[in-house]
Amino acid sequence: MSKPSKTEAELIAMAVAELKVHTDYAEGLRISVVRDGHSWEFRASADQETISKPGYPEWVAMLVQIGDHLSKQYALQE
Repeated sequence: MSKPSKTEAELIAMAVAELKVHTDYAEGLRISVVRDGHSWEFRASADQETISKPGYPEWVAMLVQIGDHLSKQYALQE
């Protein structure tokens, strides 16, 4: 059985919504989706001001967890 597919924008929106529920999410965090064969994962980047904020490491760690969870449920739409 194949997984339902989502666009990159849909996956990022889902990740942002989850981050806002579980963390004090910073708008400066930029999220992208990287395809890895048949799989995908999130990548985070930010400007120096956002990286310097106390919650940045937790945001990235949470994003990894969210990506692991979502990648098991959804395929990245071609």
